Amino acid sequence: MNARSVFLLTVLLIAPWQLSFADTQAEEWITKARAAVGAESALTAINSVRFIGRVETIQKIPSKEAPAKMEEKTIRLAIDIDFQKPDRQRIVLRSDKTVETTALDGYDGWIRRAEIGKEAHSQLTLLESTQIKRLRASVWENLSFYRGIEARGGRVEYQGEAEVDGKTCVVLAFIHAANISFTRYFDKTTGLLLKSVTESGGEIKEEGEIMVNGIRYPKKLINKSPDGQVATILFDTIKVNEPLPADEFAVPDAVMR
Repeated sequence: MNARSVFLLTVLLIAPWQLSFADTQAEEWITKARAAVGAESALTAINSVRFIGRVETIQKIPSKEAPAKMEEKTIRLAIDIDFQKPDRQRIVLRSDKTVETTALDGYDGWIRRAEIGKEAHSQLTLLESTQIKRLRASVWENLSFYRGIEARGGRVEYQGEAEVDGKTCVVLAFIHAANISFTRYFDKTTGLLLKSVTESGGEIKEEGEIMVNGIRYPKKLINKSPDGQVATILFDTIKVNEPLPADEFAVPDAVMR
């Protein structure tokens, strides 16, 4: 047996063991992360969750006094997010002038924008397949509490350790597809989720907590896009297992006709 043959044999023997070890580590930390959120009985009982609150972000707009100059303005919107198993989602954003609804119903997705009081003249667009896949992944991420992605054709990868805000974290990547993933950083001591990073580089940090039916939800989400734009979502109310009617997610009749 030559040196190359020995090398190939070694790779074949070691690679499966390394994969199994990584899978075992991922499962161990998923178990700890789930326990940090709530008891197994509470987590498996979840079929829907609704988040009601507000989102704040700072945008640059032309100055009224000097249109050539840009000034910062705080934008505040009411937000209502609903997730339902197996693959339904609805997000409603409201300002004092407009309302925007984004919805997913299985493999159908749509977005509708309208001026308040003029909903009959709204603009409605069907979502593309990539957008629908991302929304489906989002539903799973919010209702499955880290376990079971393999049944959807995805996988979890253990990626070692890293530091977040001075705390040692275990890093797990939840990969739904080549272009859809959430890399999550769990506090090594408590198992709590501290930060998530999307495949595009967007970051989401969780702060505070609201306990509902024995499950720990964040009070605040801080979203930082790859270009540095920051949006903060603050939740006032969280409801579990109070599903919305199916027609709230369905593609509007006018489009179906």
